[in-house]
Amino acid sequence: MKNNLPTIIGVKKMHTRYIRNTVLCMLVFVLAFPMELLEVQAQNNVEVETRTKAILTIEGKRYRDLNNNGKLDPYENWELPTENRVENLLSQMTLEEKVGLLTINEFPEIQDSKVVFPNKFLDQHTRYFIYREMPSADVIANHTNQLQEAAEASRLGIPAVVISNPRNHPLTIPVIEEAGQFSHWPDTLGLAATRDSGLVRRFGEIAAKEWRAAGIHKMYGYSADVATDPLWARNQETFGENPELISAMIFNVIKGFQGDVLNKNSVSMTTRHFPGGGARAEGRDPHFKEGQYNIYPTPGSLLKYHIPPFKAAIEAETTSIMPYYAYPSNESAEQGLPHFSENQQFEEVAFALNEPFINGYLRDELKFLGYVNSDTSAVIDRAWGAEDLPVEQRFAKAINAGTNIFSGVPNPEPILNAVNQGLVGEEQINRSATYLLTEMMKLGLFENPYVDSDQALAIADNPESQKVADDAHRRSIVLMRNDNNLLPLRDENMAEVRLYVEMFPGGENGQKTEELKQKIRNHDNSITIVDNLADATHAFVWVQPFQDLFANNPTVVIGPETGVDQVNRIVEIQKTVPTITAINFSNPWLINTIEPNAGAVIGTFGTKAEAVVDMIRGKYNPVGKLPITIPANQEAVNNEAGDVPGYDEDPSYPYQDKAGNRYQYNFGLSY
Repeated sequence: MKNNLPTIIGVKKMHTRYIRNTVLCMLVFVLAFPMELLEVQAQNNVEVETRTKAILTIEGKRYRDLNNNGKLDPYENWELPTENRVENLLSQMTLEEKVGLLTINEFPEIQDSKVVFPNKFLDQHTRYFIYREMPSADVIANHTNQLQEAAEASRLGIPAVVISNPRNHPLTIPVIEEAGQFSHWPDTLGLAATRDSGLVRRFGEIAAKEWRAAGIHKMYGYSADVATDPLWARNQETFGENPELISAMIFNVIKGFQGDVLNKNSVSMTTRHFPGGGARAEGRDPHFKEGQYNIYPTPGSLLKYHIPPFKAAIEAETTSIMPYYAYPSNESAEQGLPHFSENQQFEEVAFALNEPFINGYLRDELKFLGYVNSDTSAVIDRAWGAEDLPVEQRFAKAINAGTNIFSGVPNPEPILNAVNQGLVGEEQINRSATYLLTEMMKLGLFENPYVDSDQALAIADNPESQKVADDAHRRSIVLMRNDNNLLPLRDENMAEVRLYVEMFPGGENGQKTEELKQKIRNHDNSITIVDNLADATHAFVWVQPFQDLFANNPTVVIGPETGVDQVNRIVEIQKTVPTITAINFSNPWLINTIEPNAGAVIGTFGTKAEAVVDMIRGKYNPVGKLPITIPANQEAVNNEAGDVPGYDEDPSYPYQDKAGNRYQYNFGLSY
């Protein structure tokens, strides 16, 4: 087969397919955004707020004079269809302003509760900012308001879009249980363990209110990746290993956050990491050169396992999709996609620069009509397969491939140079800017980007929201073994139970263990906790290993490598008294050292201690099911395919306990 894909770098005439895509995507307003949003009706109750520019009052209606010219421009007029407003604003923007809009950077520095200005990114016309701090919701609101004031003061008053990674789970926000944080839910693997996609939609609805109240408008999430390599550290961010379950979860979490149509109450979602980050080799991640490729050793695995969740995201109308850093390896088995050339199944270049995967497959085949958001610094220092190209050519290759906005780009000059050198047409810049300005307008930011800090705190601390989240915690727990009906610890037996409690790792000077003990006492004072194992009738140990992605040392061994230094102590406790052993599965850990001697085994996934206590005490009958398969041993890990879920691996792959139970996807006991 002859390679009929045109050369991208340096072309001066766009090929037919790109022209078709450009026409289709410039019609994104009609196709991707429902008509009822295009025909915005005049409403006197539209909320309009300004802090640095004037308000125009016309026939009793309020409009923001964002360019400060004393008249109502079409882009300032909320009564007009969005496409008319965007067209007008684009006509007023310079090329530099449009190019700056295509960059995403870190939120400005904060000193003494004040955002530091001037900010070079804002001055370079960046309007998308990633917020990573973890203060209370009212503080976040104060910070985002300050940024919006600075954005409003600019020439055209284009508002800022504040982005965050997920921040309702302990995995991503370690301080989630502190007052003023957003509602506290299990990690995504825990939500998958509930098997309830309706609950996940409700989660999205609740969390969206919290995010918007604090002035956060867009999420880098959720991950549609399928957890097919147990060694990959980012398994903990996924909804597990089953494409059908992941698809249901992804569809509903998008609908929860965005709503049925993108609007002023929505959080705009960027689903990641296309075409699926889970297909790894030995767990190596493409943040590092050792993991720079996706490999598919199993014929058809890409389309069978990894693509379906992205189809669900597209069906749910996710606003944007993020490709991963990696490139597709030609060492892969046949995957059933059109070949890149006569001799190559794939173009071995990072997905954000990969025209066959973005314009070719994502847009042409899957009919994605949203925009493509690169991962952080994907074109600068992780453009795998294109590292040797000058940076202007890398940006041109990515833009011509269909990527629209670039995260972690501190200087937009290379994009501007690519346009001036003829590597990228200005119409392509306009196309990308159109996507972004449309998103801003649908989110209501041109009318009012400001939030109330007191309201943000009240919404974050809403006990009704946490009540729903607490139910999710209880439903996420998986009972894996229960010898001789050790659990539940019934009321009638509690007078005889003296419980020894220990956390692994226990923290400095046993701080984590002491915090766990106090939580148990506060939640259920009928439990007698003893400090010495010799005084105990039972024990509860909670093992919480952790694999640090950026340590670049993939492993699922429970031991010093994953923060658990005292494995022998766990076994000692188990052999001394009947021991309830909880294991937090942020990865599918090798449990063959700590499982056999336990009296009961519980799987947790960022679960609150109070929910585990309720389950142990029989106040809640466990219903959770494993979202991932637990490997039998290191040999099983060494021999797994890397691109196939555990339930489709060799029958010897899952761990089997002494009762004959196989700890594979969908396993879970009840009382």
